[in-house]
Amino acid sequence: MSTFLEEHGRTHMCGELREENIGETVTLMGWVSKYRNLGRLVFIDLRDRSGVTQLRFDPHHAEEIHDVATELRSEWCIAIIGEVVSRGANKNPDMPTGSVEILPQSLEVFSKAETPPFVIREETDAHEDLRLRHRYLDLRRGPLQEALLTRSKVNALTRNYLVDNGFAEFETPVLNRSTPEGARDYLVPSRIHPGKFYALPQSPQIFKQLLMVSGFDRYFQIVKCFRDEDLRADRQPEFTQIDMEMSFVTPEDVIEICEGMMAAIFEGVHDIDVEPPFERLSYDEAMVRFGVDNPDLRFGLEISDVSEAVADSEFRVFSGTVARGDVVRGICVEGGVEEFSRKDLDELEEQVKIYGAKGLAWVKIKSDDWSGPVANFIGDDEREAISAKMGASVGDLLLFVAASADVACASLGNLRKDLGNRLGLIDEDEFRFCWITDFPMFEEEDGQLHAMHHPFTSPHPEDLDRLDGDPLKLRAQAYDLVLNGHEIGGGSIRIHRQDVQNRIFELLGLSEQEAQDKFGFLLDALQYGTPPHGGIAFGMDRLLMILTGVDSIRQVIAFPKTTQASDLMAQAPSDVDEEQLEELHLRLIEPKSEENSTS
Repeated sequence: MSTFLEEHGRTHMCGELREENIGETVTLMGWVSKYRNLGRLVFIDLRDRSGVTQLRFDPHHAEEIHDVATELRSEWCIAIIGEVVSRGANKNPDMPTGSVEILPQSLEVFSKAETPPFVIREETDAHEDLRLRHRYLDLRRGPLQEALLTRSKVNALTRNYLVDNGFAEFETPVLNRSTPEGARDYLVPSRIHPGKFYALPQSPQIFKQLLMVSGFDRYFQIVKCFRDEDLRADRQPEFTQIDMEMSFVTPEDVIEICEGMMAAIFEGVHDIDVEPPFERLSYDEAMVRFGVDNPDLRFGLEISDVSEAVADSEFRVFSGTVARGDVVRGICVEGGVEEFSRKDLDELEEQVKIYGAKGLAWVKIKSDDWSGPVANFIGDDEREAISAKMGASVGDLLLFVAASADVACASLGNLRKDLGNRLGLIDEDEFRFCWITDFPMFEEEDGQLHAMHHPFTSPHPEDLDRLDGDPLKLRAQAYDLVLNGHEIGGGSIRIHRQDVQNRIFELLGLSEQEAQDKFGFLLDALQYGTPPHGGIAFGMDRLLMILTGVDSIRQVIAFPKTTQASDLMAQAPSDVDEEQLEELHLRLIEPKSEENSTS
């Protein structure tokens, strides 16, 4: 006995039918999205990934299937064969298929469905945990399907662009040795080698460099990476990178390739022309003007340094700060006099304190005078200098932080983001790219140097003589691509000389033996004619979050984890039985209780 599928192939997707299809007999397959029984007539919205088409079951047209249609319920999986007819005056302009409907002549029920735990519709107020537990149902919703189909499209656009530009796609190992890359590794115990572990890759960094040593010239991979770190809206324990590396290149070469790829992606997804070259900011300039190294350029509110203007101020908080070598910086909120109450300003002050500022000084420039707690301590000459520096005029609100440069950047940079949202200054339909360049090679914490990016980043050639002098003044040949306040990609020119790489490891506190133990195979490879090379990695999930206009990367990943790194649907992580542990030569130790761990 033949099945329905053997006898009848699907002729159209549910979202494809238009007025030009009127009169055709079609076969559609999908899920019951909506069900309306009006007695004589039964209306069904049939859904698949392409969209929705309305079915009208009319006993005068096909009485034998009308009774079956009355039994249909939400999320039943069915097929129909029927005629496409006009909806006449009942057209639905909000549906792409809203000018037509189907009069079914045949109906096949593939499978019935229990009542779903939440209503499957475009917008839902169902709790995210419930939807993640039943992710296979949540993924039937239009916005999620659209996001994941966009993801598929970006994959294809990326591959096509890079292959057209001479890149070869290679896979790199998933099971490797643990190497320090800034976050905790996920470890995999080896059954064959008792007591030894593989690590899941935080990135393919070393392997893509080795591919350049091997002479492949241009590599790319859309690759899974793993980091065991605390999670947030735009971070997952497993994430996807667009990873690439190129030989015989300068930063300009890498940047040019990346800008072309972004242009291809945005044209392919949104039909938007993002014209290279993108804006460039040095790291120092970005920190002074925006307080962060991932500035959102869709709005103003730039930070101004008024240290020189207030160096001799009667307000000792300002002048004393400058005297000890720190800074006074501020933001001018145009028209802010009327926008912010004293309560609002107190809230802003609490916000900057989160980032280390001791307080937030403020002044309102009114038509007759300056007002605010510090206004009386600012003389006329200082007012004129501050206004000139900050571009301030009557009606504006001035906000100041007096602190170290690092604290001023962090507090005002984050305050600027909050003000942009609070004041509605951000155009959500705009896409603003910028490159951040000339990062410091190192940052210092407790007297120990740490690589700002990673230890394989090359210093600027003209800074190499500082390796033995003042390493904190070394500039890295590193570059980040920022989009709408999010770092979506970061890369650098790599070190291709073994002596330089050894010196960088030494500055980072690695002994010769430690460097050999952790990175020996890379150091060995650098002895054999390594070409100058560089590359970049893009966060695919974060890029897709921006492209689709959602606020969490969980919405662009098919089966994401929660902020506790759990998969509620698959119930992972899970316990394993004793036999598996024995095979892996592992024994579980009970975690310390909170009482014991704090005693």
